[in-house]
Amino acid sequence: MDKTYVLKGKQESGWILVDASNQGLGRLATQISRYLLGKHKPTFTPGVEMGDYVVVVNASNLRLTNERMLTKFYYRHSNYPGGLKTVSLRDQMQKHPDRVIRAAVWGMLPHNKLGRRLIKKLKIYAGSEHPHEAQKPVPAA
Repeated sequence: MDKTYVLKGKQESGWILVDASNQGLGRLATQISRYLLGKHKPTFTPGVEMGDYVVVVNASNLRLTNERMLTKFYYRHSNYPGGLKTVSLRDQMQKHPDRVIRAAVWGMLPHNKLGRRLIKKLKIYAGSEHPHEAQKPVPAA
């Protein structure tokens, strides 16, 4: 009987470059979360931080329908009475397109210490320029 391979400790992380231009939000977030979790590696072990750093460029060029821009809202609350703040997807894409992708990816990661460590490995930029050339990110397959 074969033994199950279990990775012990952290594994060396690589850097992956993802171009978000003309991609749907959900499929893009799924792809990014798989890279962050390390599910694309043959040695994937649940609960172990073994994913790669992900650099996302052209976040402002996501493909979103006009209906979605009007009906999707992001909510946050200040914990004071009447402190509910609402931001539409259209406004969020104009001001902070990186937050749209970050919120979608965060919903696909575990909501615990591991997920909080993984979301820090996500670097999102609205344009095509990024300051991570020294890490030599490999384009996503």
